[in-house]
Amino acid sequence: GSGLGLGLGTMSLLFGNPSVGAAAAADDDDDIYGGFDYSIDLNPRGATAFGANLQPNAFSIASAAPGTAARGGTAYRGPPSSMGRQVGTALGNRLTTGQGGPGDPARPMTSVTSSGYSSKPRTSFDPLSMGDAASAKLAELEVTHEDEAKNMEMEVNGLIEAAADLGVKGEYGLALEKAKEAHKKERSLCKHRENHGLADQINLDLTYAVAFNLANCYHANHLLDEALQTYNIIVKNRQYPQAGRLRVNIGNIYYEQRNYLQAIKMYRMALDQIPNTGKELRFKIFRNIGNAFIRLGQYQDAIQSYETIMSGVPDFQTAFNLILCYFALGDADRMRRGFQRALSIPIPGLTDLVEEDDDLDTVDEAEATGQKRVDGLRQELLLRRNEAHGVILTLAKLIAPRLEDGDIYKGYDWVINELKTEHERLASQMEIEKALHHMRNKEFQAAIDVLKSFEKREKKLKAMAAVNLCFIYFLERDYEQADRYADMAMGYDRYNAKALVNKGNCFFVQENYMRAKEMYLEAVGVEADCVEAIYNLGLANIRLGAHSEAYQAFEKLHTLLPNNPEVLYQIANFHESMGDLQAAAETLNVLVARVPSDPGLLARLGQIYTKEEDESQAFHYHLESYRHYPVNLDVISWLGVWYVKSELYEKAIHFFERASQIQPNEPKWRLMVTSCYRRMGNYPRALQLYEALHDEYPDNLECLRYIVAILKDMGRPYNEYQEKLNRLDRTAAAAPQPTTLTRKAEDAPQRGVSRPPKPSGQNVDPNAAAPGPLAAPSAKVVSRNNGRQAAAADDDDFDDAEVDDLLPTW
Repeated sequence: GSGLGLGLGTMSLLFGNPSVGAAAAADDDDDIYGGFDYSIDLNPRGATAFGANLQPNAFSIASAAPGTAARGGTAYRGPPSSMGRQVGTALGNRLTTGQGGPGDPARPMTSVTSSGYSSKPRTSFDPLSMGDAASAKLAELEVTHEDEAKNMEMEVNGLIEAAADLGVKGEYGLALEKAKEAHKKERSLCKHRENHGLADQINLDLTYAVAFNLANCYHANHLLDEALQTYNIIVKNRQYPQAGRLRVNIGNIYYEQRNYLQAIKMYRMALDQIPNTGKELRFKIFRNIGNAFIRLGQYQDAIQSYETIMSGVPDFQTAFNLILCYFALGDADRMRRGFQRALSIPIPGLTDLVEEDDDLDTVDEAEATGQKRVDGLRQELLLRRNEAHGVILTLAKLIAPRLEDGDIYKGYDWVINELKTEHERLASQMEIEKALHHMRNKEFQAAIDVLKSFEKREKKLKAMAAVNLCFIYFLERDYEQADRYADMAMGYDRYNAKALVNKGNCFFVQENYMRAKEMYLEAVGVEADCVEAIYNLGLANIRLGAHSEAYQAFEKLHTLLPNNPEVLYQIANFHESMGDLQAAAETLNVLVARVPSDPGLLARLGQIYTKEEDESQAFHYHLESYRHYPVNLDVISWLGVWYVKSELYEKAIHFFERASQIQPNEPKWRLMVTSCYRRMGNYPRALQLYEALHDEYPDNLECLRYIVAILKDMGRPYNEYQEKLNRLDRTAAAAPQPTTLTRKAEDAPQRGVSRPPKPSGQNVDPNAAAPGPLAAPSAKVVSRNNGRQAAAADDDDFDDAEVDDLLPTW
């Protein structure tokens, strides 16, 4: 196994004499070393290979025994490791190293021991004794700086990959932390290589990757200034030959910042860095340039960019943007040409051999029912087709009303004719859109004529037409026809949520709320986010008295449409009906924030605060309601009564006069104005108004009683009015029912006090609480009879009219 043994073996091939060895073996079989007289002096005189104390000795090199197979394809082989001993096939005694035969001189120890040889076999070959602890420590100390740099580089690569994975998962904050850590370690790696003379091994690609990853993470976290700074550092470094393409990313950041001119500049600089062979990338940059020009309102420049793409590799998104520019310029001719070009764009993956509508839809139904295994490729083709059809249908709806100035429907007819060539289903959908346009213009008969033309079309189109016909007849209150077409739509497609909702509406107007609830539940089962079905389900539950189920329906709808005013109103109405006025007020406050100018909501919120006895908030919301809608008599009367309670009679007069202007034939508002002057102590003005009112309404008992009382207090003749009053009193006593606006004669005011007491002479406590008739209008949940009872229970000197006549209930 040693180098010395290999060298001696080679010399045996050079100096051996096989012919002599064969003859000697024939003469004497016991002499296995016969035929070889050559020996090597391992330590000639004067040499110190084995030390000065060792005497020179010689050993002979034996050959292979005759007739045995030699290694390596020859008749000779090198000596074994125990040099000088006899070797044979079970012949002779085995000699140890340094020991010869009887009578032979002792030979020196050979060098095979120092080279690691041992007669006992070892588990592993370790000639340099590196297996001990000292050797292991030495090996650790011999780790080079280059190895350290490689380890650091592996760590940086791992951090970059981790940041990329987190970015894909949407965890942009953690991705940014990893990117920053990778940038820090990469800087340390570069310094390590520079300090240890390994600057030529600095990996520029790794530095580029770290910086690009960091900039991308800044952008994902909306740290746009930091992203711009990092990108600029990359593009300004000339050691990165492909860094100019990153100007596209810089342009995108400027686009997000609405700095469209700078974005266009960056896009064009990136365009100069990309060769003509990169067509797809160049066209994408052209699209970005066109989008930026649209934001600037420069439609002609945007058209140039989009037309460049359409002349190269057209796509539906670019076609849509191009026609949008034509639409903004009002160019009908170019809109037509652009629409025709969009129809000629092939859908990626779909060939002429594929029946786009029928085959794909048939297979889709088979997969839905489990008759066929789901095909991922077919699903992708179906997705592409739906996206393309969505763009085409949107374009058709956009340009159809603008193609003809004189007749809108001619534009619809042109679009429908163009679609019938290759997109029959889209043409049918445009016919339905034409019918909907008739409905928006309240041309119901024309819409009905268009929709009835679908009776001989395919099944799905029939269902769509039947749903719309049901809706039209429902709006026209022709519930019999609506019910017929609802049944027809359900017959064509039982799992059509809109058809089920229409059928439920027909049951609802028939007051069959249980059947309506069943239809709405079925519609929700077909389409879980059908907002119409959920809303109507809540209304049906209210009619059935299932308020908790109604509340659950509205709460579910609130999660789907958190800002919908109708849903918020229903939730607030539920809380109010349950007596939870605080929750109702909170919900209405949210609703008022969504619809701040709705006078009905403001008045409703004011009524709730009135019930909670929060007069300041109630006054605020009533006043806001009056500001938005100053002709609501309920709000006007509430504000007038509130000012009377606050003894601000001048302001109360303003509101009662406004009410008298709205209802000039209603005498009670003028009586309220006169009462305010009477409370202020301005009796001459009050008498003047009472006399004017008596001239218009001579049979008004209330007016005559106040005239008589005021004339008595002023010391003026009143016999004429007293006779009229007595006559009317006798007539009223004979009548089965008394006239409205009555008042006892002795209730006329006395003169001489700021707030006159009752005419009977009974004193009124000025600190007494406001009476029942001065209270704010009752809410919807309070019955009118209860209001009358409350009004009769409390006495007040301002009862010129009954509370129900003065303040209508909600």
